[in-house]
Amino acid sequence: MGEVKIEVELENFVDRVNAEQCVLPAEKIRTFKTRALVDSGAVLSMLPRDIVEYLGVPLVGTVIVTRADERKEEMPKAEGILIRIDGRSATLPCLVGPPNSEPLLGQVVLAVLDLLVDCTGQRLAPNPASPIYPSLKLK
Repeated sequence: MGEVKIEVELENFVDRVNAEQCVLPAEKIRTFKTRALVDSGAVLSMLPRDIVEYLGVPLVGTVIVTRADERKEEMPKAEGILIRIDGRSATLPCLVGPPNSEPLLGQVVLAVLDLLVDCTGQRLAPNPASPIYPSLKLK
């Protein structure tokens, strides 16, 4: 089986809104494409600081993260990143890791986009119960 790495498109959500309101030319929207490791053990996704800075999204605080070896450390959190995977998208917070670290996709993005990890095919797949749009519970 092995690791699941996928192509993700990242975008500054505020830039997108400004472009839709004709405040910013569409070609000025800050975007970035990268490969990310799917980490179903992580809650939030993590992007390296250099990508977050390139996208120009704000840091909005600090969170305590528990690593796989149970070490705890503080990490900054960023807001306003639109994450697009295979035509599905969501604007979500992410943790900010060291520059040039490997981008990670956590549980929140998988749940919001209703994507399942296909380890055998080494890909993400839409939930078969909702192949066109994400299906979320609301109770």
